[in-house]
Amino acid sequence: MIVSNSKDYIWYASYGSNINSERFLCYIKGGSPKGSTRVEAGCRDRSLPIDESVFIINYPLYFAKRAKGWNAQGVAFIGLKQNPSTITYSKKYLVTKEQFLDIVKQENNGIEFDINFEDVKKTGSKDFRQSWYGNILYLGEEEGYPIFTFTSPTDMDEVIFEKPSHEYLSTIIKGLRVEYSNKVIYEYLHTKPGIKNYYSNEELESVIHSV
Repeated sequence: MIVSNSKDYIWYASYGSNINSERFLCYIKGGSPKGSTRVEAGCRDRSLPIDESVFIINYPLYFAKRAKGWNAQGVAFIGLKQNPSTITYSKKYLVTKEQFLDIVKQENNGIEFDINFEDVKKTGSKDFRQSWYGNILYLGEEEGYPIFTFTSPTDMDEVIFEKPSHEYLSTIIKGLRVEYSNKVIYEYLHTKPGIKNYYSNEELESVIHSV
């Protein structure tokens, strides 16, 4: 892949609602995603990602917190303990470092911060704030570009799981359906903390088939 040397690109690996490209682009261009009451500011650089592809994250997916923009219900995070046998479906976007920082800023209610990407690569994980998405994870390299994502600085064994709203879960399902069948999506989601014991089999199947 050949890109302009005038910009410094990295992969952003999304695993929650941003796995849906339509929703993710609200963080680039601004606006409100379907099913959410929150309006995103967008990035300073509103250029579209120059590439995107599926990606497997070897950290566990779960749902927690209560996000006002998603009916005061749970949203997606990943745990901080890597396990090669753990599969979290992801879509990664090739964006500039500036855009990645603006995306993280929007996910943290506009909080100003800075990240030393080389430090994160050395340590693999770095807390930059005690906020919902205040931890940056380094996930390796692909096609010569580093892969990063963000999650909670509090690991999943210390949180209370929360059921995600139908609207939020539908946004994820719409993104997953680009690559996976309804059966695969059901098998993927029904065991996840925040869905298991919170959604009945019938309710989860109903949401999947309604998207």
